[in-house]
Amino acid sequence: MIGAEGESQAALALQEKGMQLIGRNIRYKTGEIDLVLLDREDLVFVEVKNWPANGLENLEYMITQKKQRRIIETAKYFLAVHRKYKYRSIRFDIVFLQPGEPVVHLVSAFTEST
Repeated sequence: MIGAEGESQAALALQEKGMQLIGRNIRYKTGEIDLVLLDREDLVFVEVKNWPANGLENLEYMITQKKQRRIIETAKYFLAVHRKYKYRSIRFDIVFLQPGEPVVHLVSAFTEST
């Protein structure tokens, strides 16, 4: 499962949890965010990762500090462009997809201060 198919699976899984999809593949000069959703009052920026069939160990190492910074900067740019969301709490989640396994959703996987 790659690219758009994986993002579609992740979006569906999050929508089944009651989240509202508001954007996919958000791209700016600062980077890309795979999914943007609303979870009640929170604006959630989601990175989707396909994980090979070799297990779910060490998931936390998949998103480097550099990648986190790019996602955070892109989220800031998104908020500057879409000002209607500027007063919402934000969080950064990661969704891991592994063939034949349930979706793994890490809520608040990282913050700007990590």
